[in-house]
Amino acid sequence: MGPLTRALLFWAVLSAARAVVYFREQFMDGVKWQDRWMNSQYKSDYGKFRLTAGKFYGDTVRDKGLQTSENSKFYAISSRFKPFSNKGRSLVIQYTVKHEQKIDCGGGYIKIFSSNLDQKNMSGDSQYYIMFGPDICGSETKKVHVILNYKSKPHPMKKRIRCKVDGFTHLYTLILRPDQTYEVKIDNEIIESGNLEDDWNFLPPRKINDPTAKKPKDWDDIPQIDDPNDVKPEDWDEPEYILDTSAEKPEDWDNATNGEWQPPMIKNPLYRGEWKPRKIDNPNYKGIWPCPQIENPNYSPDFNIYSYENISIIGLDLWQVRAGTIFDNFLITDDEQYAEDFGDDTWGETKDPEENMNIKQTEEEKKRERAKEEKHFRERFNRKVEKQKESGKAKLNRITVKEEL
Repeated sequence: MGPLTRALLFWAVLSAARAVVYFREQFMDGVKWQDRWMNSQYKSDYGKFRLTAGKFYGDTVRDKGLQTSENSKFYAISSRFKPFSNKGRSLVIQYTVKHEQKIDCGGGYIKIFSSNLDQKNMSGDSQYYIMFGPDICGSETKKVHVILNYKSKPHPMKKRIRCKVDGFTHLYTLILRPDQTYEVKIDNEIIESGNLEDDWNFLPPRKINDPTAKKPKDWDDIPQIDDPNDVKPEDWDEPEYILDTSAEKPEDWDNATNGEWQPPMIKNPLYRGEWKPRKIDNPNYKGIWPCPQIENPNYSPDFNIYSYENISIIGLDLWQVRAGTIFDNFLITDDEQYAEDFGDDTWGETKDPEENMNIKQTEEEKKRERAKEEKHFRERFNRKVEKQKESGKAKLNRITVKEEL
């Protein structure tokens, strides 16, 4: 064992000793996962999960996870752990998700609940603390949800984060800190970060416009005005519709019955609409008036937005049109470095072999398709040759019969 390896091992042991791991699930013990996860009975037709590494993977054992198995279904399953509070410490939530079916519409997110959740009746109406992860539907929705509960109301993040859509396994990490900052990582890289108060509408704004302030009467906030020197052309005014002079009175027209015949109206090609002077930049434009700000009397700081009590359940509550998503490597801890190392040791170790296996499978599938096409064309060619041979024999027989006659 070299010095570098010993140093890395020492750091891993030290990190693990320092970290508090509240929940970790890698599905490494076969069917025993069913003892730890509970299917909701709120609906009788929820989709079923199965344990598999999927069609392509980096490691047949380590990459096994819960996979949705039925199309156009709701799914609801959860796992309970010892309740804890993240007050005064960081909360790190992490897992991997693989949409190997190239999902067209469906969720890949997780939810975190308090200990009072009735798991047997978990549903989309169940109140949760945190909803985090990718959601894909069509070309418009390809985002990472970060929805945080505050005072019993869900608050979506104001920023938009695009999720991964390539069909491979990806690592999603959410970090909430006691200093009210946060980070969202994908594949152990920071994708978004900031302050909870700034990026969610938890609290009223710190400052508001002064309701007593009034815009000065001479303040001009119109950026463009009519050009006073622009004059309407003399030939501008033309009627929108004119008589069709090329129309002829029908031969069977009866004035007594239909009234006196009038040629129909048609669109006037010379009509240019209502004349308006052209616009020019307003020389007196001062911009948008900056209303003076005052302290918002309804604002009250809350330094515990990040914290939750009795965190105790993680769940998958989602809808999928096309099934096949695999969830794995769940982790809830208070240590950011431990989570990063765990991600590197799981997703990081198997991501490249997974992609290589997929590339190999794709190449093999292309070879099979080419062979299938070649066989198809070869069979068509052989049938055509046989048909020509049969046609030649028939012709030869007809000539022979004719000669004999």
